[in-house]
This record gives sequence, structure tokens and C-alpha cells, in this order.
Amino acid sequence: MDFALTEELEMIRDSAREFAERALKPHAARVDAEESFPDQALAEAAENGFLGLTVPEEFGGAGLGNLHSAVLLEELNRWDPSVGVTISVHMSLVCSCINKWGTQEQKEKYLPRLASGEMIGAYCLTEPQAGSDAANLKCRADKVDGGWKLNGTKSWITTGEQAGLYLVYAVTDSAGRRGHNIGAFLVERVFDGVVVGKKEAKLGLRGSSTTEMIFEDVLLPEENLLGDGSNGFKIALDTLDGGRIGIASQALGIHRACLEESLQYSKDRQQFGKPIGEFQAIAWKLADMATSLEANRMLVHKAAWLRDAGEPCTKVCSMAKLAASKACNLAAQEAVQIHGGAGYTKEFPVERHYRDARITEIYEGATDIQRLVISRHL
Repeated sequence: MDFALTEELEMIRDSAREFAERALKPHAARVDAEESFPDQALAEAAENGFLGLTVPEEFGGAGLGNLHSAVLLEELNRWDPSVGVTISVHMSLVCSCINKWGTQEQKEKYLPRLASGEMIGAYCLTEPQAGSDAANLKCRADKVDGGWKLNGTKSWITTGEQAGLYLVYAVTDSAGRRGHNIGAFLVERVFDGVVVGKKEAKLGLRGSSTTEMIFEDVLLPEENLLGDGSNGFKIALDTLDGGRIGIASQALGIHRACLEESLQYSKDRQQFGKPIGEFQAIAWKLADMATSLEANRMLVHKAAWLRDAGEPCTKVCSMAKLAASKACNLAAQEAVQIHGGAGYTKEFPVERHYRDARITEIYEGATDIQRLVISRHL
């Protein structure tokens, strides 16, 4: 058993850290305030190969795995979770899904464009009435000559406004057994009938575009069906294991930001003639934040390692998502408390971390859903 990062993982970490501190750190507050999508940062991330990190080399990617992705995403989310979630969804929910479940033709057509950043991927599962109850879809794909006709509305779609390719789940047989009547489809933005709906005004991750997606009589060629038309829900659940590693890694990044900002502030801020970090009340908060971060990083890396090894990983992926997101939110709360009144203002970044942290317990399966998944495996 070896807890050290390999040389390759260290290179990924160092490259991502340098990029994040140079390209994300200076703009994170402005991106949040303006709710502006960080196009330039994403383009540079693509140039650095981050968007194709897990895409096989034959399709233009680096051919690396979930553990490499976890290390990368922690570094990016330390400075800007809006960029972090965009890349996480693109890699873990779209690229990985096509790579695992797609035909050779689908891989050849889409993976090189996704790896290069020519296309950004978006994942369209959630609907207004189908959040935690993800099998309760109303979006329909009806069989027609030469393919399918897609109709329906999807909600809370990350990067919906900027995506070039949508992975859309829809009911293919209304009379079929629940969960066994869903298909997965590859839908290009340029197809007629693909409409970007309202953009959500969010508490955090304000640089990440979250939109409604509307599909109106979208004609899809037969070759854009991913899977057999009935196993879409199985594909979705399998893919979400990887997505949960991505969001758990995001939680690690935000958690680390809270710890590092709080540590620095506790050295700089003085009360009663000494730095506040020397008071036991503050020192213990820092100790707990640091211990929790280390423990959860190990759990996230274990989940990623299991998935890369092809081992059963659903339980551990849910554990990592549950534990890391809860710890992240507690760290954000403590960071604001350590900063006191200053932490409640926009003068210090912990206010933004506090808002960004909240979503980690909600998307990619809420905390309550992770507990259901874990308990069923127990």
C-alpha cells in the first residue's frame, strides 16, 4: 500500500495548480460578481489538455483515469468552482459515458472534438418532476423513420448555454417497465429544435451557466442513440458514480480554500495582543478542518482508484460524495466564523466559498440520496 502520488499524478497536480493560480485566481471574484462564463480560462484549460484528460489517446486525449481527474479537479476548484464543475461534467459525465457506452463510430465522431474543447459536453437527466426520482422522466423519444424524434424539457443543466453536445435521457417506451424504458441520446446543439431556456440565478457557482433545455421535435439519426434504447437508466446510474467523484473532488478544493484562507487570516488578525490562531478556539477549528480534509481526500482517491480498477465502486463513490460535501460545508461555515464580521463581507473570499460550498450537497445526488445508496449496499 502506497499513499504517495505517482510522478505522473504529481505532474498533473503541479500543472493544474500553476494554471489555477495564474488563470483562475485573479478573475474568480469578478466572474462571481458578474456571473460571467469564464470562456478564456476554459479555452486555456483545453489547450493544456485538461478537457481530454480521461479521453483515450487514440481520440486525442491523455488516456488517464478518475484518480488523475480527482487530483486535477481539486486544484481547479481551489480557486474557481465554476470552471471546476464545467470540466467535471464535461469529463466525468459526458466524455467517460461515450467512451464506455458508445460505439466506435460515436467515439470517433465526438471524443476528439470534446477532448480538444471544440465541443463542451452537457448532461441532461434532471427534469422539473425528476430530480432525486431520476427515473420519473417525461421527456420522450419516439421512433420514426431513420431515427428518433425528441420532445421534452430538462432542468438545471450545467453549461447548457455553452455546450455543443448534450447527453439526453428520454423515455422510449411509455408502456415499458419503469427504469427499463429509457434511452440515452447524443444531441448536438446545431440540431433543429434544440432551445436554451431560462438561465438560473444561483446562490453560488455564478460563473457556471445553469439553464433549462427545451427539445422541440428534434430529429435524431439512429446512430445518435447511445446503448440499446432501453438501458439508458443503467447508463445514467453508472455514469453518476464517476460524476460523484468529480463533485467530491470539487468539495475537496473548496474545503482546502477555506482552510488555507482561514489559516492565513488567523496569523494576520490580532486580538488581545496576539494572532487569533494562538487562541485554542481558533486553533481547534483549524485542526479539525485540516484533519477532515486529509481524511476525505483519502476516501475520494479510494473511490477513484476503485473505478479506475474496474471494481465495484458505487458505495464508496457515494460515501466520498457524502463525506466530502458535508465536510466542505462545515469548513466553509467555520471559515466565515474565523473571519468574523470580515467573513460576512466580499472583502475576503470565504464569503464566496461559503456560497459555492452549498451546492456540493445538492447536485450529483443530494446528501439524502447518497445515504440511501450507501444503506442499500449495506
